Amino acid sequence: MSWQLSSVLPVWVLSLAGAIVIAVVLPRDQYLTWVAVVLAGAVILTFLIQLALRRKEGFVVRAMASMGVSAVILAVASGVVALLG
Repeated sequence: MSWQLSSVLPVWVLSLAGAIVIAVVLPRDQYLTWVAVVLAGAVILTFLIQLALRRKEGFVVRAMASMGVSAVILAVASGVVALLG
């Protein structure tokens, strides 16, 4: 189980860090554009990590966990930015 968590955790951290950086640095009117870029980066990083593992067992579950939680992180961050901005 720990290797599964360690394979999805970097994607979650990237999504959270990307959401924080673009919320702080960019103007509010460009936020949603860059959220899509961060999500695309999360998808690419997910497949890079999962394919580098060379484990067939649980590939779909790990990929869904990586991308699903990343989408939730970015959605919550977008909601927070919308409420504060």
